[in-house]
Amino acid sequence: MIDQSVTTARMTVSVLLFGAVLGLGCRSRQTAVSVSIENPTLSPMVVAVAPALNLSGSKDFDPNRFADTMASELSYAEGVSVVPVSRVLGVLGEQGLTQVDSRDLALELVDRLGADAILVFAVTGYDPYDPPKIGISAQLFGNRPGAGTRGVDPFALSRQAGLVAARNGTLPPGLLGQHQQMYDAAHQSVVGDIRAFAAKRNGEGTPYGWRKYVVSQQHFIEYCCHTTIAALLSGGQGSVLAGSGSER
Repeated sequence: MIDQSVTTARMTVSVLLFGAVLGLGCRSRQTAVSVSIENPTLSPMVVAVAPALNLSGSKDFDPNRFADTMASELSYAEGVSVVPVSRVLGVLGEQGLTQVDSRDLALELVDRLGADAILVFAVTGYDPYDPPKIGISAQLFGNRPGAGTRGVDPFALSRQAGLVAARNGTLPPGLLGQHQQMYDAAHQSVVGDIRAFAAKRNGEGTPYGWRKYVVSQQHFIEYCCHTTIAALLSGGQGSVLAGSGSER
């Protein structure tokens, strides 16, 4: 009788543990889905990420590490395979270069890397102190039919005029999309967005709660990169996206 009771107890514990593991697995899958980035227009594609251009005047961050974070967040985009920044730096190094500063070079790299597109972005403002503030201007270059015919300066990355010119016309050949935004955690609208982002990343479970993405420089960069990519691929506010059918 004792052996049977022990066996029964062990079976009960095993069932409970198995159920707990299944529950954790379900929650993990739900979390993975919740942080994914919709990509209805430009999927599937292979995208390289160029080293960040520092137009902020600040020396408080590493442009290549910033670009690595951008590449990591890009991996959440549906239907996108990411070419790491290290490979882009390797190809640039063969030409004695360290950054992508022209549309022609961006498109050349797309071909040399065997990618469909390359994400080129500039950090246009950087203040890591609470409340942090980061400006990002991003452009996606690649060859896609019908991407546009009227030209704008594709590397006026720090000037809103570049985006206005594109929004009033069409994107030039080779430019698939662009987005520019200043993320200022002093604004309540940005704080609300950060809180929603933290909830998706289980940020509420940390000692700092959602403020983890404000007090940590790296985590705030993650938020800014993720939000930039989501806006860029959706053609959302402040973005222009080739082939999306709308300019907002």
